[in-house]
Amino acid sequence: MSAHRPDPDHARAFDRVADAYDRARPSYPREAVQWLVGSEPAQVLELGAGTGKLTEVLTASGHRVTATDPSEQMLRLLRAHVPGAMVALAAAENVPLAARSVDAVVAGQSFHWFDHGRALPEVARVLRPGGVLGAVWNLRDERIPWVRRLGVIIGPSEQENDPRRAIDESGLFETVESSSFRFWQPLTRESLRDLVTSRSHVATLSDTERGRVLAKVDDLYDDYGRGADGMLLPYLTHAFRARVRPQVEADPGTAYADPDDLGTDALLIDFH
Repeated sequence: MSAHRPDPDHARAFDRVADAYDRARPSYPREAVQWLVGSEPAQVLELGAGTGKLTEVLTASGHRVTATDPSEQMLRLLRAHVPGAMVALAAAENVPLAARSVDAVVAGQSFHWFDHGRALPEVARVLRPGGVLGAVWNLRDERIPWVRRLGVIIGPSEQENDPRRAIDESGLFETVESSSFRFWQPLTRESLRDLVTSRSHVATLSDTERGRVLAKVDDLYDDYGRGADGMLLPYLTHAFRARVRPQVEADPGTAYADPDDLGTDALLIDFH
């Protein structure tokens, strides 16, 4: 498997902008979530859940979700928005659940932050036979000129958004399938600023540099954010899924929690 080492400084940047992230990041199309996980109620482990954008759609679709993230600041916001989810303070590389205990493992806007050499075996371990790994990203549709201009202002994409190579090279999963969905996010001048501020690249800038970026973003909004509804930012949601291979065997040597035993009161648990 090719080496992948996420930048820890950029990953920790989200701690500083959790509130802006929560206010401005878009949700996910329900049809994309159904494509990833299915329409029947399932036991789902969410990795890198952040403030719960994907968690909300999963629970609204009838799934039982254990949401994990290494940021306590993010998870406190998730707990407020999705009180029905079980929440664990944990990284993707050290999943706090029993072997073969979930039907699906999903990652929204977060798969690129994982150490794939450690995280993918953990995913395979906790999946039941026939279980699915799903990864999904909302990406601005930069085929549209003004959206492309926004991308130039705020810098290059902060993520590699195609997980197929890492999943294929792990040897733990069947062929990766993909699908795309389209939606628009309404934004005001303030929520566009929050959206830009919530990017890890922008969060790590100095105050002066960040101020220059936000001034350019304000100018763009003044040019394009017309109408009573403000700006409609177009997105393409790219979704990927792969079933765990039947020969993958779980390691029985370590005892972990079963998600059905946690209960909804077991929120914000640190399993380390």
